[in-house]
Parts: sequence; structure tokens; C-alpha cells
Amino acid sequence: MGRLLLRLALPAVMAQLVNALYNIVDRMYIGHIEGVGDLALTGLGVCFPVLMFVSAISALVGMGGGSRAVVRMGEGKEDQANAILGSCTALLILLSVLATAGFLAVKEPMLYLFGATDNTIGYASDYLTIYLCGTIFVEISLGLNFFITSQGFSTISMATVLIGAAVNIILDPIFIFGLHMGVRGAALATIIAQGVSAIWVLRFLTGRRTKLRLQRRYFRVSWKVLAPVLALGVSPFIMQSTESLVNIAFNTSLKAAGGDPAVGAMTICSSVMQVFFLLLQGLAQGAQPIIGFNYGAGHLDRVKQAFKLLLISTLTFSCAVWAVLELFPEAFVALFNDKPELMAIAVRSLRIYAAGMFMMGIQTGCQQTFVALGQAKISLFLAMLRKIILLIPLIYLLPLFFSDRVFAIFLAEPVADILAALTTGCLFLWRFPRILARRRQALEENQPH
Repeated sequence: MGRLLLRLALPAVMAQLVNALYNIVDRMYIGHIEGVGDLALTGLGVCFPVLMFVSAISALVGMGGGSRAVVRMGEGKEDQANAILGSCTALLILLSVLATAGFLAVKEPMLYLFGATDNTIGYASDYLTIYLCGTIFVEISLGLNFFITSQGFSTISMATVLIGAAVNIILDPIFIFGLHMGVRGAALATIIAQGVSAIWVLRFLTGRRTKLRLQRRYFRVSWKVLAPVLALGVSPFIMQSTESLVNIAFNTSLKAAGGDPAVGAMTICSSVMQVFFLLLQGLAQGAQPIIGFNYGAGHLDRVKQAFKLLLISTLTFSCAVWAVLELFPEAFVALFNDKPELMAIAVRSLRIYAAGMFMMGIQTGCQQTFVALGQAKISLFLAMLRKIILLIPLIYLLPLFFSDRVFAIFLAEPVADILAALTTGCLFLWRFPRILARRRQALEENQPH
């Protein structure tokens, strides 16, 4: 089991690390544009809510569909698994068109609402306009890649992201500095890279090696097929889409409390933490096919063994990340900008923002196991708990009790992290044995006498 988890998790972790490079590399280059890097970086940070929502759509359809399809494969129902893939592909295309048109229609007032100022609106608008034109590539490459991972082709899913990231890293300096396109060059490099990734995914899912295959007869929006997919995918969707609401709450509060430097510090903090959150998610993605398949096949001892290994891995990783960020925040901040005013506030803010990271291994390991077991309602509650129920109210409440409002706003993150992880761990200890017991009883009732 340990070797299997390592074999599946390592490529998934690498894929998430490379996936983070899509946005991180953009921010690193943009933050070092001569003379205006700090304002350009802040402008890009204002776009985060939209970028997160676009990514959340892929999780809603792809993670929900991938998790459900792998259970159907474990049950030997491959036609139903292929029907899930076909309907999810059609829905991803439909949602990408709607998202592009909707966000472009309200772009400028939306960006001001999200925390843009007259100093940063130009950079934010230029980046977002080009990025939205490539939404369909983002949805296909990210959303359908879950169906590759769920089959156990973790190396192929890693290659999906690796190819796109390599294209992005090569094109970024050419477009940003060589062609003097600035933030528009960063956005153009990103959507070209996502387009290449999308082509790779489609070629694999229509090829010979895949067990799940895109077929014309299943390519339609079937709500009968999609309803349970969306019910399961709504948890990761809320996890990612509520990042948009959180980012809006952070940006608007910090703009009022500390101006553009505080919003710029938030951009750096969220960029750094995004890398490590994605790595945690990669660990969980490596375990999900094992947990989901064995749960569907009735091998419940292997489900428990896989979860134990997952929890040890995620908790060890989150504690190590917490220690590194608290000891060496300057090294991470310097990657994005070296302007003294922004450096000073960002280093202090990162230490505060990351203070609860050591608990995120519990949150991620338990919550993603609920997703793998098909526990949609519990996953939905836990997704809402950390962001909606805890973090957003704390962003507005804590400044009422501290004279340093910027400190209080950043403090909301670790307080919410710790409370959410404790709640998730306790809920898992209560529910996990009962879920397995019900599955064991169902298997016994279905056995021939």
C-alpha cells in the first residue's frame, strides 16, 4: 500500500507543483517589472477571485466526475463511467462559454469591487481580458485531467501540467520583457500554455491507453448523469470558489486598512501559500483512486490503510512547511518583489498568515477522504466551514479587537485554519467507522446465500 500510494501521489504532487507555476511564475516576473512591478503585482492580485472561480468550475465537474467514475469502474460498470466523462466534458465547455461572457460583461466595476484602485485598475483589466478569452482551455485541461488521475495514470496527468507549465515559463519572459507586453504578455503566455495542455488531455482521453474514453454518443449534457456528479463536486467547488470570496474580503479590508502595499502583501502571501496547498492537494489526489476504488470493490481494510498513510503524509508535510515559512519568510517574499516598503509588510504578514499551516494536514487528509468515499454532504459542510462560516466573518470581526487592523486581518487566516482542522478531525473520527460499517453491511446483504 505504501509503495502504491507513493507511486500515485508523487506524480500528483509534482503535477500540482508545476500547476502552481502557471500563476506563480507570472507573479514573479510581473513583480520585477522595472519601476511598476509592485503596482502590477497588486493589480494581478485583484484578478485572483476570477481566476479562482474559473479553476473552481473545473473542480466542480472534474473532481466530482472523476471521483464518481472511479467508483463505477471499481464496480465494473465501465459504460456508466464513460457516460460520466462524456457529460462532464459537454458541461465544462458550456460553463466556460458562460463564464467568459459573464465576467467580460462586468469586468471593470467588478475589479474595483474586488479591491482595485486607480493605480492598479489598468494592470488588472489588461490581464483579465486576455485570460478570460482562454477560459475554455483552462476548464478542459484542469477539469478533464481529473479523469486521467482517477484511473491511476498519474504520470500522464503530471505531464499534462508539466507541458503547459514549460510552455508558460518559456513564453513569459519573451512576451513580458522581450516584446514589452507587460501583464498582457503574462496572460497571453498562460492561455497559450493551457491550450497546449488541453490538446494533450483530449488526445489521451480519445487514445488507446485510457480506460475511460471520450465517445461521441455520450457527449451531451445529461442532468440524470450529472446530478450526482455535481452533488459530489460541489464540495471542492466551494473550497475553491470561496477562495474568491475570501480574496475579495481580504483585498477590500486591506485596501481600507493599509492601501496598495497591504493588498500587494496579500498577493504575495496567497501566492506562497497556494503552492503548498496545491502540494497537499496532490498528496490527497494520489490517495483518492486507492480509497475510492477499494471502497467500491469492498476492500475496506485497504481503505483504512490508505487513509492512515495519507494522514501521516499530509500532517508531516504541513508541519514542515509551517516551520520553513515561520523561519525563512524573507526568502519567499523576495521571489516576488524587492521593494523595501512591500518587503517589510509582506515578511511580517506571511509569518502571521501561515501560523496555522501545521494543522492543514488534518483538514486536507480527512476532507479529501470524505470526497473519495462519496460523502457529498459532509464534504460540503467542511468546505463551507473554514471559508464561509469562520474565515470571512473573522476578517471583519478581529479588527474590532486590535488597534493594528492589518495584523488583525491577516490573523483571521490561522485562527480559521486551526478551528476548521479541529472540527474536521473530530467529525472524521465519528463518521469514518460508521461509513465503513454501512458499506460492509451492504456488501453482506448483496452476497448470494
